Amino acid sequence: MFEKHNFGSVEVICIESEALMHLVREVTQRIKEDTGQTLEPWVDGEEAMKILNIGKTTLQNLRNSGSIRYSQPSRKVILYERNSLYEYLESHAKEKF
Repeated sequence: MFEKHNFGSVEVICIESEALMHLVREVTQRIKEDTGQTLEPWVDGEEAMKILNIGKTTLQNLRNSGSIRYSQPSRKVILYERNSLYEYLESHAKEKF
């Protein structure tokens, strides 16, 4: 799950990506509970592009291929499900060597 390494006065902790994602989810949930804040489940294109670090064309390609979930409540408004963006990132994560 994780390893500790000491380099003189510096301690480095290595953690598997799946364990890290689980930890991040738990910490995020605890912060939400403690502060009463929640993240919106749907984000606009600008926020989706920031989360995925991509441009408009790539975002459209992901939408068209069904790689991410979206909703189009009106002709000019397209919203993206935040969780599907994170799931897309997780599905393309590479394991360390």
